[in-house]
Order: sequence, then structure tokens, then C-alpha cells
Amino acid sequence: QVQLVESGGGLVQAGGSLRLSCAASGRAFSTYAMGWFRQAPGKEREFVAAISWSVSNTNYADSVKGRFTISRDNAKSTVYLQMNTLKPEDTAVYSCAAARDLYPYPTPDNYNYWGQGTQVTVSS
Repeated sequence: QVQLVESGGGLVQAGGSLRLSCAASGRAFSTYAMGWFRQAPGKEREFVAAISWSVSNTNYADSVKGRFTISRDNAKSTVYLQMNTLKPEDTAVYSCAAARDLYPYPTPDNYNYWGQGTQVTVSS
């Protein structure tokens, strides 16, 4: 079992930056692929970024490539999402997820554990 707790969300102006953190507790964090997803009001959950357990593979949605960076620190059981050049359309609840898998898949069905989410609001 893995428990995930996100932090770092907030209100930021367009063009600004935020760094989200996801702290994991439980066993074998370093063997899980980790992902970030987001959901805006009235919209479906959307893939943002994912990273393999070994850090050798990352995966990004086209909408965030070049602006967002996912990373992880297995010693701290934490995964991060650095978000730069934020846009109003990035406004959503951001959730992290853990997958009992090696590959950072972009689909929610591949993930076994989810955090509660943290709100990110980007004002224009």
C-alpha cells in the first residue's frame, strides 16, 4: 500500500512558476513509476507528466512540454513537478499517482494509488 500527499499548489499569475511535491509513504516507493494528472472543472482527468522508477524515462503531455519538469528523489520518497510559464489553462486540481510498473504510462488506468490533489489556479 502507498499513501500519497501532494503540496505546493496555490494561486499564481500567468507566466509565474510553482513546484508541486508528492510525498509517498509505504513500501518500495523506488520501484513505482510516478505520474501527475490534472482535472479542471467540467473536464476529464488529463495526463501531465510521468517518470519511471529509475528516472531514466520521462513522459510529458504535449501541452506542458518545455514548461513543466517532473523529477523524483527516491531517498526522500518524493516526486516533484516544476511548473514554469504557467497559463490560465493550467488551472486544475493536480494529483500524483503511483503505478506498480516500470514504464511511465500516460493513462490513469495504469496507476494503482492516488493522492487527494492540490489546487493550482493561474490568473490572467
